[in-house]
Amino acid sequence: MPALPHTSREALPRTSSEVRLASRPDGLPRPEHFEVVETPLPVPEEGQVLVRNRFFHVFAALRTLIGGSVKGAPFPPLLPGDTLFGAAIGEVVSAPADSGLHPGELVSHWLGWREYAAVAAAQCTPLDDTLPDPVAHLTQGWTAYAALTQGAGVRPGDTVFVSGGAGAVGSLAGQIARLLGAGQVIGSTGSREKAERLVSELGYDAAVIRGAEPIGEQLAKIAPDGIDVLLDNVGGEQLQAAVAVARPGARFVLVGALSGQMSAHGTGTTAPVELDTYQLILKGIAMRGYSAPDDARARAQWTERFGGWLRSGEITFPHVRVPGIEQAPRALHEMIGGRHLGAVVVEL
Repeated sequence: MPALPHTSREALPRTSSEVRLASRPDGLPRPEHFEVVETPLPVPEEGQVLVRNRFFHVFAALRTLIGGSVKGAPFPPLLPGDTLFGAAIGEVVSAPADSGLHPGELVSHWLGWREYAAVAAAQCTPLDDTLPDPVAHLTQGWTAYAALTQGAGVRPGDTVFVSGGAGAVGSLAGQIARLLGAGQVIGSTGSREKAERLVSELGYDAAVIRGAEPIGEQLAKIAPDGIDVLLDNVGGEQLQAAVAVARPGARFVLVGALSGQMSAHGTGTTAPVELDTYQLILKGIAMRGYSAPDDARARAQWTERFGGWLRSGEITFPHVRVPGIEQAPRALHEMIGGRHLGAVVVEL
């Protein structure tokens, strides 16, 4: 007989709200392509934890999953009728007695976009007070940190260019690069207002603005001696520009493809770009696609370091909180449209 679960005494509702894909869009998804529906409260099966979600992250890769996903990607495509998913922070309502989890405990997991979730105990990560705010566990700072330290190996004095500097990764990447000793940190963004915030708040020395002068010309003016490191969230014209201004031996780390994901055309599942191979060869540019390793020990070290930086005020976690699951489709639409700076989080 399985051990009896630990259960919260809180009275539970009979239903739970969740966000589903109503129809696959032709182009960028809009709020009308989603629906918020009431479903029966999930009943956890053996080995599962019932979690009351408090926050979940709205992330750009949903566009690609809605468009059909990419072969080899870690997540399956989203089909009409499917419930969306993503990183979430929730409170344990009930858990198997042998799981080590207890009611009221905060955990992270990947079944966001719903009020209540039945999650395998092994897929729930208990949260402690290493970070001063539980929402900070939804940061994509680990991607930025791993890319800069393990992917590119930022060295003191390096000139670092971060494309997509105002997004969930980029808004932390500039700050992290500065703390790692970079000599000059340059970001890109889509508006003058965001460019000013990159410099005044987020550790950047300068910013190039998409849609102003050509990115290559802006970069050449800001970094006349070239760049040593590229952390690329975008691809497209910005990757081309980085190749043009790269110093010999530059290290490029590609972590995103927003030029394809956020394109109004196509499905968000491709991000083609034409590069000058001669420049890659003659400059000896090292270029690698990079996905932050799922290394529990390394993640714990990052979380501890991030918590210390947050408490000392050396770093901030830029994010926007959107209240209510019914506003989640709008939050996704606004994130795709570039309205917000930093991570976008729905608060339940």
